[in-house]
This record gives sequence, C-alpha cells and structure tokens, in this order.
Amino acid sequence: MPSVSTETLTQLSYFVAAALFILGLKRMSSPVTAVSGVRWAGAGMLLATLATLAFMGAPQFNLILVIAAIGIGGIVAWVSGKRVAMTDMPQMIALYNGMGGGAAAAIAAVELYRGGEQNLVHLTIATIGGLIGSVSFSGSLIAFAKLQGLITKSVRFGGQKIVNGLLLLAAVIFGVMIVTDRMLGCPSFRCFSRPP
Repeated sequence: MPSVSTETLTQLSYFVAAALFILGLKRMSSPVTAVSGVRWAGAGMLLATLATLAFMGAPQFNLILVIAAIGIGGIVAWVSGKRVAMTDMPQMIALYNGMGGGAAAAIAAVELYRGGEQNLVHLTIATIGGLIGSVSFSGSLIAFAKLQGLITKSVRFGGQKIVNGLLLLAAVIFGVMIVTDRMLGCPSFRCFSRPP
C-alpha cells in the first residue's frame, strides 16, 4: 500500500475543514439546525488547528506564535460572545465562520504558491480547498451583511443561474490551469500563454 505524504494529509485535512465550514454555515441558516451548524463549523476549525499542529514541523512552524494566536483569538471571541446581544449572535457566528473559510482559502493559496515538490493529489486538494474556503468566506460575509441590515434587498436578474454557473465553470477552469501549470513547472499560467 503506497504511503501518503505529510503534505497530502495536511491539504486533505484543510479540505475537510473547509467543507465543514460550508456545511456548518448551511445548517446555521435554520433555527432547527443552527446548533449543529455551529458544532460542524467548530469541528472544522478544530481539525484545521490540529492538522497545523500535527503536520507542520520546525523550522517552518513556530509553536509559541500559534499558541499565542489561539489564546488571543480565544479571549477576543469569549469577550465578544459575552457582550453581543443574543439577537445579534447569528451575524457574529456568520462572521466568525467566514473567517474560518477565509483562513482555509489563504492556507490553500500559500500551499499552492510556496514552491517545492508537489504531486497531483496535493495540488488538487489545495485547489479545491481554496475554492471551498473562498465560497465559505464570501457566503458568510453576505449572510453577515444581510443579518446586520447592511444588505436590505436581494439582487436578482434574468439569467442569474446561468451567470452563476459560468462563474463556477470559470473557477474550475482556473483551478485546472493552476494544477496543470504547477505540474508542468510553469508558474503564473506561462504554459498556457506560450506560443505553439
């Protein structure tokens, strides 16, 4: 049985974490499933944190800085959770969930562009994780803005589903281009821009 590299395990963990953020956000949209949604998103953040602690080794990894960041973030979350009114809790949760998705997307971007040896599985998982994290980040910010009253009306137009489908297709095509370029050793889409 072939062994799985540390980088692949790391990216797979971040991919699952990003998926948990999105599933948690979806479940938070209903009062019936909101509690389980918070748990799913929390599980995603826990998984991302444990993966970072388990798979990143020195000298790239500074345990003291990570512990300090977790401590500061925990204190800020605790204080804001105590001060925010219960009626404002949904938008705070949406905002925090968005930060988790954004962090997953940022980690995927760093992994994609840091260089070094990367295999097809690793690149594919990082690309998909970045896409899912970006969707979670943007969707959470929109949910926050709607709940906070910053967005008061929905923007709808004819052919909106087609436009959304084309945007998704474009994101997938760019993801394939990123993976292909990295596998061929041509960063910044140079393989696609070369003259025949």
